[in-house]
Amino acid sequence: MTTLPNRAGYFGDFGGKYVPETLMAALDEFESAYRKLRRDRAFRAELDDVLANFVGRPTPITEAKRFAELCGKFRLFLKREDLNHTGAHKINNAIGQAIIAKRMGKQRIIAETGAGQHGVATATACALLGLECVVYMGEVDMARQELNVFRMHLLGAKVVPVTSGSRTLKDAINEAIRDWVTNVRTTHYIIGSVLGPHPYPMVVRDFQSIIGREALAQLKKKVNKLPDVAVACVGGGSNAIGLFYEMLKHESIRLIGVEAGGRSGDLAYGQIAETHSISAGLDYPSIGPEHAHLQSTGRVEYYDCGDNLALEAFHKLSETEGIIPALESSHALGWLLRNGASIPEGAIVIANLSGRGDKDVPQIMAMQQAAQ
Repeated sequence: MTTLPNRAGYFGDFGGKYVPETLMAALDEFESAYRKLRRDRAFRAELDDVLANFVGRPTPITEAKRFAELCGKFRLFLKREDLNHTGAHKINNAIGQAIIAKRMGKQRIIAETGAGQHGVATATACALLGLECVVYMGEVDMARQELNVFRMHLLGAKVVPVTSGSRTLKDAINEAIRDWVTNVRTTHYIIGSVLGPHPYPMVVRDFQSIIGREALAQLKKKVNKLPDVAVACVGGGSNAIGLFYEMLKHESIRLIGVEAGGRSGDLAYGQIAETHSISAGLDYPSIGPEHAHLQSTGRVEYYDCGDNLALEAFHKLSETEGIIPALESSHALGWLLRNGASIPEGAIVIANLSGRGDKDVPQIMAMQQAAQ
C-alpha cells in the first residue's frame, strides 16, 4: 500500500495546502515538529501514558447481539470510542496535537467544534497541559449542544459564538482560521477532523488510527479472524479513517462510510449548498481528502443515512443493548438497519461507536416534547 499523502499533501488528486500566505510558515513548523516527534521515544511514551491512564485506552469491543438481530444475520461488534474520557474519539487527536503544540512553545490553542465533542476534548487537553483554550462554535450548534458548551466553560475554555453564515461548523472553522491568521506566532490551531490544509489530514488520521489498530487485535483475540465489514459515520471523517486506515491493506474487508442524508437526497450541482443534519457533528458540506481519494479508487463505499433512520437506530440501540449512541454514530447504525440483510450470514461486522449520546439527549427530549 502506497503511503499517502505525498510530500505536497495530496491523496491522489485531493488535498494540498491552500491557506493565506501568513499561515504557510506555521504549517511548515507544525509538519516539521510532527515528523520529528512521531519518531521521538519520549514523545511516544508521554502520549501512550496519557492515552492509557487519562483517556482510558484501549477501548473495548462489545458484541451487540440483540441489535444485530434487527439488522440481519451477521455478528456485530461495536468499537467503544464512547468509553473514552470525554465520551468520544476526539480526545485521541486533541491530546496528541496539544502535546506537540506545547513542545513547539505554543501556549494558546484554538479549535472549532460542531457537536461540541472536539471542543470538549481540546478544552480537556488544554486543562491537563496548562494551555489557554479558545473554541469557536456556531450559534445553531451552541443551542442544540448546550451541555457541551457548559462542559467547555467548566474546563476553563472560552467559547466564542459564531453568528455568520449558517452558524454551524463550517462557519466556526472560518472564524478559527481568521483568529489563527491574527495570532499565528503564539497560537496553534487544533483541527478536529481529517480535513483542512496539509499536514492536518495526515496528522489527525495518524492519531486516530489507534482505533482500527486496536479493533483488529481485539477481533483476532475474540473471533480469530479479520472483520468482513467495517462501518463508520463520516462528517469530516476522522472516526471513519481512524477505523479504516489499518484495514485498507486487507482487501477482504469491506469498508463503508455513512454520511448524513438529513431531510433530503437532493444535490446542488456545481454549488456548495447549506447543509442540514440532526447531528451537529455531521452538519458540514465537506469531507477529508483521503476519503475523497478512497471513494475515487473504490476502496471505500460511501452511502447516506437520513435523520429519521438515524433516530430509529439511536432508539433501537438504546433499547436493545443499553448503550445510548451519539447521533453521529447512529447514522452508521442506521445504515446497518436498512442494509444489513444484504450482509452474508455469519459475517463479522465492526461498527465504530464514535461517541456516546449523553450530549444529544436534551435535543431528542425537546423533539419528542414538541411532537406531542
